[in-house]
Amino acid sequence: MPSWYSKKGEAIVLRLYVQPKASRDKIVGEHGDELKIAITAPPIDGKANAHLIKLLSKWFGLAKGSIHIEKGQQGRHKQVLLDSPSTIPKEIESLL
Repeated sequence: MPSWYSKKGEAIVLRLYVQPKASRDKIVGEHGDELKIAITAPPIDGKANAHLIKLLSKWFGLAKGSIHIEKGQQGRHKQVLLDSPSTIPKEIESLL
């Protein structure tokens, strides 16, 4: 199990490195002890966090309210809790 992925009961905790203002949204891969995700949103006025939550909800089949940024609200290094995801994206599953 990679260091960026852990479970808390039915929830999944991901340690992410988020790259804002990318050309497209994608899961880049492992970045040290974090999972790197590129997003198109700029890091201004919470737009990047909102966009990240929207993407994760789509990729994991969750309501936006089931995703919580536990650490890293203001930075690129984040810890995100996903409450009982219904699916795991194939890009992440291949890394587990």
